[in-house]
Amino acid sequence: MTIFKKIKVAFVSLLVMNSYLVFSQNAKEVSVEKSVFGIQTGLLGIWAHNELKLSNQVALRSEVGLGGLNTANIRPVLALEPRWYYNLKKRADKNKRIDGNSGNYISLRARYHFHSTEDAKKSNLYHLLTVATWGIRRNIGKHFNYEAGVGTGLGFEKGNDREVNFLVPYATFTIGYRF
Repeated sequence: MTIFKKIKVAFVSLLVMNSYLVFSQNAKEVSVEKSVFGIQTGLLGIWAHNELKLSNQVALRSEVGLGGLNTANIRPVLALEPRWYYNLKKRADKNKRIDGNSGNYISLRARYHFHSTEDAKKSNLYHLLTVATWGIRRNIGKHFNYEAGVGTGLGFEKGNDREVNFLVPYATFTIGYRF
């Protein structure tokens, strides 16, 4: 075998192996990212968040920030929200972006609003909100994103002299930066 034939065989072998590797990467299972960290701001607050992968379609979002139901009660907030990204495969099949967990989701959001120590001393006040939500997240460029969501849930407020349960309509629109 001449040197040219050996080079030709090696070149063809590399091409075949390269095409195999490229196609095997496309066949990789579609999944949420292992961890997504960022900040977001909306009409009524600013938050830092992290989404941790629980399964290929489920991520657990934890959030800390300042927010409220209206401008009169913006306070520190903690939130925990399991999200089911149900359309990642469909988006990937259509060559749409899924990086940074870009997709549609259904979630159950639990949010705790802290009150000032003065308010808490007076009435042992706490405020908890639990909301079933449908939402979307889309990326703009490499680091920026936006989210929109709607839902309904239950609010719980308790003080020394009262305990109130109420139905809460929920809508959100935030713009964020992913690190």
